[in-house]
Amino acid sequence: MDDSELIKRAQQGDRSAFEALLREHYDIMFRMAFKYCGSRADAEDITQEACLKLARTIGSYRFKAKFTSWLYRLVINTAKDFHRARKPEGPLDGDYKDLAADAETIVYANEILAQVRALPDNEKTALLLVMSEGMTHREAAIVMECKESTVSWYIHEARKKLGAKEEKRSAGNG
Repeated sequence: MDDSELIKRAQQGDRSAFEALLREHYDIMFRMAFKYCGSRADAEDITQEACLKLARTIGSYRFKAKFTSWLYRLVINTAKDFHRARKPEGPLDGDYKDLAADAETIVYANEILAQVRALPDNEKTALLLVMSEGMTHREAAIVMECKESTVSWYIHEARKKLGAKEEKRSAGNG
């Protein structure tokens, strides 16, 4: 059964269809939450809250955008709400250890991800959707509910800020 049929059935209250939809998309939801916050525990909490929001709002999905675009928006909004309610604690918790065996690479990756997470929400969201999720600027614009040119501008601004931080870091080492 395809997503549109599952969504229609879930909108009519079919629990098994809703569960099948969650099974199909849970990994996407978790991955986005994890990239947004960088903590496995927080990403689990965000994803669980997003699942609850999905259950409450599935009826409002109108098939005008791809379901995954609508779902990304729901997860991003849930992550923003989560972080507004609770500021992130301390340094990153090392959830990226399995990305690379080299300790220096892990430290550098955590530094970069911390810088990305410190960007303003729109810049961070645009950068994660395009650079990490592989979306086009048009697809990211649909998720972010803005113009494609605005996504391009957010990414440009994020790269400028990240580049300036890298220049400072390099100047401090040399």
